[in-house]
Amino acid sequence: MAVSVQAASPVWESVLEQTQSAQDKNRDPLLWAVQLSSSLNSAGISLPSIDLAHLLVSHICWDNHVPITWKFLEKAMTVNFVPPMLVLALLSTRVIPNRKFHPAAYRLYMELLRRHAFPLKCQINGPNYQKIMKSIDDVLNLSQIFGVQVSEPGLLLVEFVFSIVWQLLDASLDDEGLLELTPEKRSIWPTTQDMEIDNADNFNEKRKEHHDVLYKGNTMMAIEIIGEFMQNKVTSRILFLARKNMPLHWENFIQQLRVLAAKSMVLRNSKHITPEALLNLTSDVHKVVSRKCKTISQQEFNADLGSGPLTTSSSRCHGTSPSARWLPIDLFLEDAMDGSQVAATGAVESLTGLVKALQAVNGTTWHDTFLGLWIAALRLVQRERNISEGPVPRLDTCLCMLLSITPLVVANIVEEEESELIDGSDCSATNQTREKQAPGKCRLDLITSLQMLGDYEALLTPPQPVRSVANQAAAKATMFVSDLKAGNGYYECMSINDMPVNCSGNMRHLIVEACIARNLLDTSAYVWPGYVNARANIPRNVPVQVIGWSSLMKGSPLTPSLANALIATPASSLAEIEKIYEIATKGSDDEKISAASILCGASLVRGWNIQEHIILFITSLLSPPVPADYSGSESHLISYGPFFNILLVGISPVDCVQIFSLHGLVPLLAGMLMPLCEVFGSTSPSISWTLPTGEELTSHAVFSNAFTLLLRLWRFNHPPLENVIGDVTPVGSQLTPEYLLLIRNSKVSAFGKSAKDRLKLKRMSKNLNISLELIFMDSFPKLKRWYRQHQECIASTLSELVQGTTVHQIVDALLNMMFRKISTGGQPLTSTTSGSSTSASGAEDASERLKVPAWDILEGAPYVLDAALTACAHGKLLPRDLATGLKDLADFLPATLATIVSYLSAEVTRGIWKPVFMNGTDWPSPSANLFMVEQQIKKIIAATGVDVPSLAIGGSSPAMLPLPLAALVSLTITYKLDKASERFIVLIGPALSSLAESCPWPCMPIIASLWAQKVKRWSDFLVFSASRTVFHHNSDAVVQLLRSCFTSTLGLSPSTIYSNGGVGALLGHGFGSHFSGGMSAVAPGILYLRVHRSIRNIMFLTEEILSLLMSSVRDIGRSGLSRENMEKLKKAKFGLKYRQVSLGAATTRVRLAASLGASLVWLSGGLTLVQLLIKETLPSWFLSAHTPDQDDGEPGGLVAMLGGYALAYFVVLCGTSAWGVDSASPASKRRPKVLGAHLEFLASVIDGKISLGCDYATWRAYVTGFVSLMVGCAQKWVLDVNVDVLKRLSNGLRQWNEEELAIALLGLGGVEATAAAAELIIEIGPKVIA
Repeated sequence: MAVSVQAASPVWESVLEQTQSAQDKNRDPLLWAVQLSSSLNSAGISLPSIDLAHLLVSHICWDNHVPITWKFLEKAMTVNFVPPMLVLALLSTRVIPNRKFHPAAYRLYMELLRRHAFPLKCQINGPNYQKIMKSIDDVLNLSQIFGVQVSEPGLLLVEFVFSIVWQLLDASLDDEGLLELTPEKRSIWPTTQDMEIDNADNFNEKRKEHHDVLYKGNTMMAIEIIGEFMQNKVTSRILFLARKNMPLHWENFIQQLRVLAAKSMVLRNSKHITPEALLNLTSDVHKVVSRKCKTISQQEFNADLGSGPLTTSSSRCHGTSPSARWLPIDLFLEDAMDGSQVAATGAVESLTGLVKALQAVNGTTWHDTFLGLWIAALRLVQRERNISEGPVPRLDTCLCMLLSITPLVVANIVEEEESELIDGSDCSATNQTREKQAPGKCRLDLITSLQMLGDYEALLTPPQPVRSVANQAAAKATMFVSDLKAGNGYYECMSINDMPVNCSGNMRHLIVEACIARNLLDTSAYVWPGYVNARANIPRNVPVQVIGWSSLMKGSPLTPSLANALIATPASSLAEIEKIYEIATKGSDDEKISAASILCGASLVRGWNIQEHIILFITSLLSPPVPADYSGSESHLISYGPFFNILLVGISPVDCVQIFSLHGLVPLLAGMLMPLCEVFGSTSPSISWTLPTGEELTSHAVFSNAFTLLLRLWRFNHPPLENVIGDVTPVGSQLTPEYLLLIRNSKVSAFGKSAKDRLKLKRMSKNLNISLELIFMDSFPKLKRWYRQHQECIASTLSELVQGTTVHQIVDALLNMMFRKISTGGQPLTSTTSGSSTSASGAEDASERLKVPAWDILEGAPYVLDAALTACAHGKLLPRDLATGLKDLADFLPATLATIVSYLSAEVTRGIWKPVFMNGTDWPSPSANLFMVEQQIKKIIAATGVDVPSLAIGGSSPAMLPLPLAALVSLTITYKLDKASERFIVLIGPALSSLAESCPWPCMPIIASLWAQKVKRWSDFLVFSASRTVFHHNSDAVVQLLRSCFTSTLGLSPSTIYSNGGVGALLGHGFGSHFSGGMSAVAPGILYLRVHRSIRNIMFLTEEILSLLMSSVRDIGRSGLSRENMEKLKKAKFGLKYRQVSLGAATTRVRLAASLGASLVWLSGGLTLVQLLIKETLPSWFLSAHTPDQDDGEPGGLVAMLGGYALAYFVVLCGTSAWGVDSASPASKRRPKVLGAHLEFLASVIDGKISLGCDYATWRAYVTGFVSLMVGCAQKWVLDVNVDVLKRLSNGLRQWNEEELAIALLGLGGVEATAAAAELIIEIGPKVIA
């Protein structure tokens, strides 16, 4: 709409004539307004008029720039003839660029701003609101400048307010010549215009002097108005919306504001506002709507739901020490130590997400968060101090978690913050350099947390195996402080006896070294108060040369003696490992083997400072590139057989595999092992190598080591039972090779694209060479064929073996080899399952026929096992001979253990084999200690508060096992416990345990008894492991154990052991014979974390944990918030104060209960169980009727509200554990659907579409608590929710007088919700929400 065209119309010509006449006569503005109103009404012009606004502003600027016309304009705005916001927009484009030679107009414009920019309610409720905002957009080009395509009037309103303030800022900077100091060096608004040289007023000295005075005063006034916009309740909230939805523009605005605060002389001379106050107002803009977790309303709960630092009074209650808020971290760390669990995702990513979630939900500083993380990791190590010995060592994996995983988690958080500071800064080059050098808040909080960690002396005592390493770390710091120079050789040769008493090290010294190695700290940590004793008497006779890493770095050749020293001593720097990696890739064959041995030695297990690099180097070495000059017909991998074997054997121990798992390298490692299995499994055993020890290494051995290691990575030890036995399938299928490759390919294809990956790349060695090509199962036809046969073996019985085929010949040869010493009727055992015999070749002929690739042997192995088991069942093969034959088969090709496990497990599940008597004659007998084992199992379970009356102890019936299970356990106890057998026992052992615990009682105690007889020192471990079978078969026992977890954590248990509650009561001190006379009581949390993977059906856990949570809330309420106690407190002198303390203590305990429940849900079922809770369990609970016994039959009481807040905290913590508080994890992609459905349910209840069954006070507390936690702690969640749902929720919150929460919810809903948020802000106005 062109004003000139409209002005030419008769109506507007008449308006101009009336205005000009009134102007000439200096008529009263009110009289002018009355006459104008009559004329406009006669012409049918609706008011307020957009055209009139254009007309009046054009009339004034600049031919009629006189006081009376400004009065006319102000009167038109006051009586609503023109839209005030449109007039201000028009004036800003005319007045601000000409303010230097029309300072009076600029002053008048700012006066109009003060009068008409703040009362916005009447303007958005007036007629033509949408049309007016569109006109403002046309005038100021808001959509184009801010790049927002949505043209909702509310959004344009936000842009208008932001633009007005920004124009004033740019004008003020320009007035003082400061615009050149801003990053952009110019304004995006038209703030300047060339002066009219021909204007006579420019040569009027008196007028010019008056203009200068007015001009300087205008700058002061503009700055003050900027402050007023940020102080006003309405406009400050609107500016917050601009901050959230236009972050780049807001950042530019803030940078310019900082220049003004730092350089403006006018601002410094202001009597009304200071630079500091102005900058503080920008942070207040954030605070005014962005609610912290602790600002949840509803009476006294306002300050109690948010964690913050616990008050002295409230933290004295049971279980609520300051460390208790980090209980989920303790549970996560302990759960990750389960040796039977090989995770496809790393602990670093999971723990990083959990720590960020807890920091947000608890509302704590990073100092408190990091301190809680370190303490939880130290507690994990301390629980291993007197642990019972077993086949699964845990100390090294615990130390890996403390000294490698935890520092990497901290590094992720610190680097993420500092990269955001750098990436988000568009300052000048000088400022950017300064920002990069300045540590972020997280790094500073890390430093203070480590300094404070020294106060926790009881947790810092190092375990005996690492005491010397801790002493070396302390000596290194002491020598630094003493200014004594020494190389690594000094520390390598230093023994405990050489260490002065006053220079002993602790776990903090190792933590600090781990942080220094990852550039989180520098050596200034050595001079922290109390870190070392600077007066310690360090020996000054530093050795000149010591055989060790320092020798290697100085150029010494890798001799056998040096290699042995390096194998036993962990490397201390990345450069040392890079040197070994270079030798492993470019050295001679002997040097390569030595280098491989070094990488898999102490550096892998205890090279905590560089562990993430070592496992990558090892993984890379398993896939060497094809040499450029290679022309052989066979795979180039064949020539690396001895080298690969060293690596495979070196990383096979349980703790090493667990370290790979913790670092998230399992999918990548699996991708490297599959080609090795394919190649070496397809190679004839005639290809062999003679090792330096004289031992012959065959391709079968290399294949078996690679294959058995691969099987352990996809939980081969849990094959069929979890899918066959019982009538319920557990949540989540077992890991498969395809799944591992899917994860591997997903990580590889996405690596380097995210900011997080780019940070990882900076830490990674530049020498590393890992293939990023995608891998699929089709690339490994032999492996794929075996896997298909493995699945068929599980699903159904074997198909008939065709006579005369190659497989038939291999089967006969294997049977001949296994049972060559046995003859039945003069004939050896053959492959016919009917029991008849056929002629077979002799032992030599069988040996020749078995010189075939390993894949061919694996194909025939199931038929061999079927024939052997059938013969044993029919009495044609003695049980002892069966066990010996199976051992011979496994010794011939250890990879057949996989087939033995899968076949025998599948046969147990089919239930077609008769049980056999474990009588000590045919089969090994457990009678020597079976009764004792059963008694100890019941004792362990009873000590945790679980009573299982159906548990039969010491029955008169003889011990019996299904035939396949008896065969499997007999095979396992034939193995010697040496290092050579360890990697095979760790494959078959967990499978045996998984199989036995799924069989009827007392199968598992029988097996535990047999193994306890074989290895007495493992007795406690075996008994503890055997107790899991009770929970597999009895869901009620699971519920009792969960109840014990809650009561012990909250201090509600009658047992004196758990009366204090907290982490100590839940997790105790691990398990083992800490006291004379047998095992000590096992804490309920430890027991649950070891048995939850054995629960047959975990789907019922959400309902049970939810029920236990609400029951715990009632117990807490009855114990601390009883009506009698409250009445007494009301009458007491300081009753209100103590009532608040009592309520605060109860709320803290409720939060602890909720965090325990959330952790149990997440750890038990992961993402699947969390989503089941939110989508199904929770809505069902709200819809069901509950007896109102929370407050002795009084609905709507304090305990009912407390229950609602407990549910809110519980659900939010479940969600943040599974999805994260941001969108960084892959799981967050599933959040929108589940969260959207849940908020749709909340909105539907609020709308009255769904009727509730629960207490209304509980419901209301839940909704306000959940929304407030989401708004304050998980703001990215709000963006996942449909805008219409957000609007409905905000309307419901307004009905509950939760206006501020409603604004916060809409304000975080993205651009589309911004319009509704702005209009709600204006509708509510500046009133203070109580």
